[in-house]
Amino acid sequence: MIELLVVVAVVLILAAIAVPNLLRARRAANESSSVASLRTIASGQMAYRHTQGAYTTLAGLGSESVIDSVLASGSKSGYLFASDPGTDPTMEFTAAAEPAVSSGIGASGTRFYFVSQDQVIRFNVGAPADSTSSPLY
Repeated sequence: MIELLVVVAVVLILAAIAVPNLLRARRAANESSSVASLRTIASGQMAYRHTQGAYTTLAGLGSESVIDSVLASGSKSGYLFASDPGTDPTMEFTAAAEPAVSSGIGASGTRFYFVSQDQVIRFNVGAPADSTSSPLY
């Protein structure tokens, strides 16, 4: 009986060490995926503008099969995506990615991302990113 308690204690100690590392790795993977997805959206917007003369929404990119249907749905790998043409659709667009859950132990990410027609991905930790946020290197 004592041996069983020792085994359970060892397993619990190992779990206490491994779970935070697993969650951190998942968060990092989600953030990397969101950056790649934003690059896809930005490239898609440029291609769409080249062929159609103006930028479009995320749904518009999806309906024209410029991006895949999963990304066009606005949710992928723990992040929520949005993209819209700017005030002058022939000249500007914005796209943003925010974690579905941004705080707590179950956070899907802590970084918010933003990109516009300049193709520079910007980020902010803990709050939505915009055109004045730090560029991602």
